[in-house]
Amino acid sequence: MTDLSDWTPPQLPPRTVIAGRYVTLEPLSRDHAAELFAAYAEDDGTMWDYLPTGPFKDLGGYLGWVDGARLGWDPIHYAIRMEDGQLGGTLSLMRIDPRAGSAEAGWLTFSPRLQRTREATEAVYRLMEWSFEAGYRRFEWKCNAANLPSRRAAQRFGLSFEGVFRQAGVVKGANRDTAWYAAMDFEWPALKVAFETWLDPSNFDADGQQKQSLAVLTRPIVANTDPMVG
Repeated sequence: MTDLSDWTPPQLPPRTVIAGRYVTLEPLSRDHAAELFAAYAEDDGTMWDYLPTGPFKDLGGYLGWVDGARLGWDPIHYAIRMEDGQLGGTLSLMRIDPRAGSAEAGWLTFSPRLQRTREATEAVYRLMEWSFEAGYRRFEWKCNAANLPSRRAAQRFGLSFEGVFRQAGVVKGANRDTAWYAAMDFEWPALKVAFETWLDPSNFDADGQQKQSLAVLTRPIVANTDPMVG
């Protein structure tokens, strides 16, 4: 049994800006809604397949969702401002449990302009960084088990596979099995080095293509691999 007699539960996250190298995470506000809705309009609708909300027919509908989401403390939603100044999507810290030292990255709503970019990777990394450096012990990622891109992303980020909870929910009238992943505080130092190495400008060529993949850098840290993604 691990002795935690000297461990102090961390504080809830403040509603403040989280600044990174390529992205800035801004607490979601009404001022973000119009630009985010325009970014989501670039999608053909598939980005919403595994999300419990969306797509939204008009700005008013999306603004209504923002009004319901922006003031809560769990989840705490952030708008992602990209390197070029555009907003590309949102994500959140959720299921925040200071008593257990656990928090989860969730509600990843990435428009086409943000998908598969270093900004998208850094956005998740900055939530992970905040969580561990604030004293959280466990950083979680959960997704619909049918969502293979999300499962690949979790493992690429260095989170270990912990299993599938069958019939864990019903989303948009369909069954959801939920795949679970997590990273631990004792893995954080190595994960931080991997992310910082990958994000370093020297890791990208003149066209912005990576030279060394994050998956290779994090692979030695992953305790359990997901059999569905290799």
